[in-house]
Amino acid sequence: MNKTEPENIFHREVQFLFMPKVKIRPQELFDAKCFFDIITHTNLEFIEFPIKTLEEERYFLGLNETKRKANFEYNFSILYYGRLVGACGIKIDQHRPWIGEIGYFIDRDYQGMGIATEAVRQLEKIGFEQLDLQRIIILMDTRNLASERVAQKCGYKKEGIMNKVHRIGEDYYDCFLYAKTR
Repeated sequence: MNKTEPENIFHREVQFLFMPKVKIRPQELFDAKCFFDIITHTNLEFIEFPIKTLEEERYFLGLNETKRKANFEYNFSILYYGRLVGACGIKIDQHRPWIGEIGYFIDRDYQGMGIATEAVRQLEKIGFEQLDLQRIIILMDTRNLASERVAQKCGYKKEGIMNKVHRIGEDYYDCFLYAKTR
């Protein structure tokens, strides 16, 4: 056995212990392949993705800088112990720029582990502290119980049901409206 092996193992274990379990960071072009893999193998039944090819994913990611500069949308990659496992973002209401809407999705292999909850907490902090939002909302399909639990765990209050505001294909669905204010 090499004398340095135990030290290397120990170093990796210590690093693993102090690495944030869930971290969000601005999306990058090099995320395209991971995102495309997630959206093509995860049953995201409550979200319609217009992206059908890797090239379209790259194009979408390339728009992020323009969207940020226009104060329209801020999109982030969700990392779990350094591995990209989903995405989240805040879309700014263009008629009421003090209001933002949070959205998120997680790779099916990582759902149910509290990752979306922690990502929403981090995103909310950005919204209130850096973007100076006064109100953040989360809309979710009324059938999406997992997403509703995320909103509840993060302290969002249910304000009601919005009828036929969510479209998937040619069908319209009702959404719960959850909100939190500063």
